Amino acid sequence: MRTFMTELNARNSSPRRALLDLAPLELDCMNTLWPMGQGTVREIRDSLAARRPRAYTTIMTIMDRLARKGVVERRKVGRAYMYRPNLSAEDARTQALGQVIENFFGGSKEALIAQLSGIAPRARAATAAVGTDSDSAEEFVAAKRRDDSR
Repeated sequence: MRTFMTELNARNSSPRRALLDLAPLELDCMNTLWPMGQGTVREIRDSLAARRPRAYTTIMTIMDRLARKGVVERRKVGRAYMYRPNLSAEDARTQALGQVIENFFGGSKEALIAQLSGIAPRARAATAAVGTDSDSAEEFVAAKRRDDSR
C-alpha cells in the first residue's frame, strides 16, 4: 500500500522527493499551519513573527512553493489564498521518522533506539545480537542503563 507522501512524491515534479527535504522556513511554515488547520499568508506570517520575523512576500513565496510541491492546497478566498495542509502533523512525523530510520539506520529501529539511548557507539554489535524486535532492544537498553549506573 502506497503512503500519502509516496503518492504525493510520485505526482510531484519538484526535485525534492521527501518531507525531510523541506527547507527550514518551509518546515516552520508547516509547523505554524498545522495547529491552525488553515490560514492565509498574513495569518501564517503573523504567527511566525514572534520567533522568526519575515516579510509578507517571503512567506507568500514559501507557501507558493509548498503548494507547487503538493504539501499544501490553496484556494482563493476574496483577494487572498487560504492554505490547508495536505497531510497531518502526525503523518508528517511518521513519514520523517521512517525516512530517518531508513536513511541513517539502515531500516533498523533498534539502531535508532540505541542511538537515542546514548549507547550506540560502543554497543551496535551487541544490539544486533539481541534480536530484531523493539522489545528486545528496549530490554537491552534497560539492562545497559542498569549496568552503567553501578
